[in-house]
Amino acid sequence: MLMAIKRGIVVALGILLQFGFAIFIQLFFKEHITIIGVFYGLISILIVLNLLKNSTRLSNDIPWIILIILFPIFGTILLLTLGRSYAKNKLLRNIFIKEREYRDYLKQDVGIREEMEKKSLDNLKYIVNRSGYPVSKNNDITYYEFGEKFYPELLKELKKAKKFIFMEYFIISKGIMWDGILEILKEKAAKGVEVRILYDDMGSIAMLSTKYPKELATYNIKCISFNKLSPFRGIFMNNRDHRKMTIIDGKVAFSGGVNISDEYINIKSRFGRWKDNGIRIEGDAVWNLTVMFLTMWNANVNEDNDILKFKYDFSKKKKTSGYVSCYGVSPLHPDLIGEDVYLNIINSAKKYLYIMTPYLIIDTDMTNSLLRAAKRGVDVRIIVPGIPDKKLVYTQTTSFFKILHDNGIKIYKYKNGFVHSKVFVSDDIRSVVGTINMDYRSLYLHFENGVYMEKVEEIMKVKQDMMTTFKESVLLKDHDVSVGLIKGIWQAILRLFAPLF
Repeated sequence: MLMAIKRGIVVALGILLQFGFAIFIQLFFKEHITIIGVFYGLISILIVLNLLKNSTRLSNDIPWIILIILFPIFGTILLLTLGRSYAKNKLLRNIFIKEREYRDYLKQDVGIREEMEKKSLDNLKYIVNRSGYPVSKNNDITYYEFGEKFYPELLKELKKAKKFIFMEYFIISKGIMWDGILEILKEKAAKGVEVRILYDDMGSIAMLSTKYPKELATYNIKCISFNKLSPFRGIFMNNRDHRKMTIIDGKVAFSGGVNISDEYINIKSRFGRWKDNGIRIEGDAVWNLTVMFLTMWNANVNEDNDILKFKYDFSKKKKTSGYVSCYGVSPLHPDLIGEDVYLNIINSAKKYLYIMTPYLIIDTDMTNSLLRAAKRGVDVRIIVPGIPDKKLVYTQTTSFFKILHDNGIKIYKYKNGFVHSKVFVSDDIRSVVGTINMDYRSLYLHFENGVYMEKVEEIMKVKQDMMTTFKESVLLKDHDVSVGLIKGIWQAILRLFAPLF
């Protein structure tokens, strides 16, 4: 923890130095401040006009516009530091290059494409056409309602590994959960199984030292800390690897909301019972996750000339129903795949739409889609935490309660603790289980992944989990969503600048 605090202080000082440059200019060149002000004023106008011209999600860009208009020098420097400029970072460029290179490994089955066309499966077509990740039918899916149900199944499959184990997580924290996994990884690595670990540096900053990859290397386990925090890397610190996946021999994969930390399996949880989910995939859809992992890995170290050696041959077809696509979300992609998949489900809903999310900080497109669904008679219900993990973020979440509630959307607070699940299910037909929160960070800034299912039998288990959770939650009434003047103003301010944080 002390090491994390020290690193955090260094990074904060670096950022302050960047902003301090603007103050230095004004103080050192006081006699020329008018000229400098005019220069930045002209630059700010051009930036605002460019934002307006190219904006596809105006609610995300409005905070930048307001900030730049009010504070031209500060706003311009902040945008250059935190805004979307990926070309200046080597690793982001490498990820972009690998994403394009690996498209050739992601081929859509022709027969399934013809089915999607004949049956007008528009949501599936969108995923294939825009995300590039193929849809498959040859899969067995298992959904887990809690992390403590997910964990023993993960251990069981890890013990079966013969060729390789890939793990990519936002958080890896030492404890009972990680100890159980690491014991198996050490044993497998000693027997020649290829073991690779990728974790996010910011997500694990308080849990792992900067030397942890070297520590794992002594067990013949390859490890990369993604996107190391640095005082002078600007925007890149905002692009975190929020994905969660384990891939075993290319045959079986696990994903969902569960990170590798004890609270996710309800050991030492500070926020009551931790409501999370996991999903197991066995079949052709595992290849999507394998390519996803190797994209990030080889953008860092570029050690695989031919990734097809990691593809499992599912020559024996499984007798399963429905369509599955494991898809990736990237801030480098021109489309907001994570948000658009959610929007497509909302817009397709006819009878019901049930959502579990830890955070509800959404733009006008998402808000209006939810309102339209409720107005056309869809039973829209959203489950949020009863005990928040971040109070400031939770205040932003509560700011959406009234408009949603007043338009017929039912908001439930989970009584037992914190909801970390990111799950959509609709009409007994389609569902998404993954890592994608309903907030700006997940939808705009992070690397994420989701498992989209359509007409898959396991969707009914997802629905049953929702029904059980409704019973363990409190339905908010009129007085629960009403706020006073001061709190309303505070909520409005937080919502206005939510896209910046």
